[in-house]
Amino acid sequence: MTASQASDKTKIVLIDDHAVVRRGMAAIINDEPDLLVIGEADGMRSALELIERVQPQVALVDLAISDGDGLELIKEIRKRWKDVLVLVLSMYDESVYAERSIRAGAKGFVMKAEAATTVLDAIRAVLADEIYLSPQMREKLPDNKPANAPADRSGLLGQLSDRELQVLRCIGRGLSAHEIGEELFISAKTVEVHREHIKHKLNLPTSGDLLRYAIEHNRLQG
Repeated sequence: MTASQASDKTKIVLIDDHAVVRRGMAAIINDEPDLLVIGEADGMRSALELIERVQPQVALVDLAISDGDGLELIKEIRKRWKDVLVLVLSMYDESVYAERSIRAGAKGFVMKAEAATTVLDAIRAVLADEIYLSPQMREKLPDNKPANAPADRSGLLGQLSDRELQVLRCIGRGLSAHEIGEELFISAKTVEVHREHIKHKLNLPTSGDLLRYAIEHNRLQG
């Protein structure tokens, strides 16, 4: 491929903590005549360094990354580079995480279980300045609200803030308050406050109940 041919393609970076997933997705994208993967990263720090260096048009982001949190990464990308379009590709449940991703600044959400053609359609949709969500998720958005408006929050998980949901996932991974604080760049004391709020909102009386719930939540999210 010549330099001029490469310059005509939409430049994409892949941010996912699994190298096998990145390789597979890169092969699918690079097979398209108008798309080109120009870089990969596995975590928040490496992703920000990569985007600064290569200046892509699209960042395909998994919410599970090797350091930090996917939602925080989306917010940071949108804060630093207004013209970089973020599309989420994740195993996490769309009904819980799609709205949060859009509110964080993503232009779309695709479940990893979807066919490769769906990912390609989503990339082209966000390039056309559209919000990409599954038909099922779009049905939850009232007709009189824009696509990035808050969706139904009737479920217990919907009561959690983005930060509380991040802490819940870390608890499910068996991290201590100190380790969670280091990963999310907050104090251990703040982590404990979030733990108490989560227990209250999810009606979990004890720390053991919280741990079991968090482990099960992570298991269901793949």
